[in-house]
Amino acid sequence: MKIELFKCPKYITNSLFIKKALSLKLSLEEFLMLTYFDNDFNSYLNMDELSKNLGIPSDKAYEVFTNLLSKKLIDIKTEKDIEGRMIEKVSLDNFYEMILEEEKSEAKQEMKMDIYAKFEQEFARPITSTEYEIINAWLEHNYSEELIAGALKEAVYNGVRNFRYIDKILYEWNKKGFKTMNDVNNHLEQRTTPKKEDSELFDYNWLDDEE
Repeated sequence: MKIELFKCPKYITNSLFIKKALSLKLSLEEFLMLTYFDNDFNSYLNMDELSKNLGIPSDKAYEVFTNLLSKKLIDIKTEKDIEGRMIEKVSLDNFYEMILEEEKSEAKQEMKMDIYAKFEQEFARPITSTEYEIINAWLEHNYSEELIAGALKEAVYNGVRNFRYIDKILYEWNKKGFKTMNDVNNHLEQRTTPKKEDSELFDYNWLDDEE
């Protein structure tokens, strides 16, 4: 008898799902219902079945379902089944998109920390608050992390550990429409014959370069 009790459906989810649900301060019933839909790939809307599988009264199931809809964590989509009948399905696309956007934001923040660390490593000292703001300004002006790191590398190679010099390099690269270091290298390949190695990038005087 005990073994039979544990043969009921098991619902699983991943850490990102749980992390986002916790950040939203969902009730236990709301979390369970989201987890249920996350596991039920068919997600046909059937309130009686939903109530039964979650072990909560029908009126409570409807209340929780409505809450999730109002919070835009779930959505109802209508489509045809294999017999051509119109059916309603529950979609978690909104919730998944929230998770994705949060992960992108955190990844971007980690990248920022990486670029600050690169400057401190190359300058062999902590960056000042003013230098921190300069790096932030570059990022806000859509200079890529890769491009900033490349300009830093060139400055260090030329023995110029100077933010003004790096800013001038970034300005010139931006004026030429460079978004990545690959764009920079492609420009050099077109300007030089024979093809130069990547290391020779730093022998090029970008400040005197003219189209």
